Amino acid sequence: MTGTTVEPDEAVRLRNSVVDTLCAEAWITTPEVEAVMRAVPRHAFAPEVSVEKAYEPYAAVITKTDEHGVQLSSVSAPQIQALMLEQAQVQPGMRVLEIGSGGLNAAYLAELVGGDGEVTTVDIDPVVTDRARRLLDEHGYDQVVVVTADAAEPIPGLGKVDVVMVTAGAWDIPPTWIDQLTPGGRLVVPLRMRGLTRSVAFTRVGDHLESESAKICGFVPMQGSTAHNEELLLVNGTPEIGLRFDDGLPTDPSLLDNAVTYPRFEMWTAVTIGVSELLDTLQMHLAISLPGFCIMAVDPELDSGIVAPANKGFALAAVDDQGRTFGYLTTRRTEDNKHVEFGVHALGPDAAAFAETLAGHLRDWAGEHRGGPGPVIRVYPAGTPDERISGARVIDKVHSRISLSWPAQR
Repeated sequence: MTGTTVEPDEAVRLRNSVVDTLCAEAWITTPEVEAVMRAVPRHAFAPEVSVEKAYEPYAAVITKTDEHGVQLSSVSAPQIQALMLEQAQVQPGMRVLEIGSGGLNAAYLAELVGGDGEVTTVDIDPVVTDRARRLLDEHGYDQVVVVTADAAEPIPGLGKVDVVMVTAGAWDIPPTWIDQLTPGGRLVVPLRMRGLTRSVAFTRVGDHLESESAKICGFVPMQGSTAHNEELLLVNGTPEIGLRFDDGLPTDPSLLDNAVTYPRFEMWTAVTIGVSELLDTLQMHLAISLPGFCIMAVDPELDSGIVAPANKGFALAAVDDQGRTFGYLTTRRTEDNKHVEFGVHALGPDAAAFAETLAGHLRDWAGEHRGGPGPVIRVYPAGTPDERISGARVIDKVHSRISLSWPAQR
């Protein structure tokens, strides 16, 4: 379906190289996805950057920012696009809805569905859809339907689809995304849960969704009626230490005001991991287990050493049940320099007890979930009664109730 323009040899070489890398690292696992990623000229859909930049395996191409430099639209990294295309399991003849336009991903989908299938791509921003329409037409994908609309609402005339692929970060699942899926249809979405984003492949089961896979990812957040911002709690009222809560602040945030006046309590847990080991299940375990779960960040320009996380921009943290003490995870290298050991720091009147609580959850993860599958994620319509929902943690959002539960013990 691509145009007839002759590509430079360097672009072909770079494209084949990135696909070879993604195959070797198992981001691409099927010949169908491999074929379309070799066929479609990625650089042609990212004219804002050089050919070399367009083919960096793990780098997105930013196509629009606001006046403050906040990213509003991008072409996802090849690794993320491969991941989501594999999760979607698109077959020839399918009808596919893409939410969040850029042009490139719609071209991949058009190749996968073939001449008997249909692809509709939707974005709320007319600048984005104008760009997508132009690039798709230029490169032989004029059969893709481009719509400017808020995709949280039904798309007029669309009807049922086999796959919905969302390419913007979503905090909620609008009812229309489920309603427009055929029975057994798939929704692939970067879903934010308690501040953690996962690309989740869901299957429609009756009136709800059940996950088949979930992988760490990052995306430009959704705009429109389903947009949602995290809430930031500045500890002690200063911007040095910020706690980001995805589902609402503690009941009385002022109770944390004096936490930093207490000495920092530190303990090391003897739980060690390899320096390259993924922490996706640890993050989800703490998010499920701790009611006060949050993400801590430290302003490097204001850092006075009150807290000492290993990663100042992203540390797993929590506030205790009384709301007076907070703690976070940190790490240090082991003597062999091939592993890191987890530690827990806590500040507040109950620091020692809360540090032990955090350490206990860390040890539970190491014994029960480390190296295993992530939690099963189910999405129910808002208002679904509790007795119909099973899960260790239920997150209530505007349009949905999301349950998280671990599969049977290994």
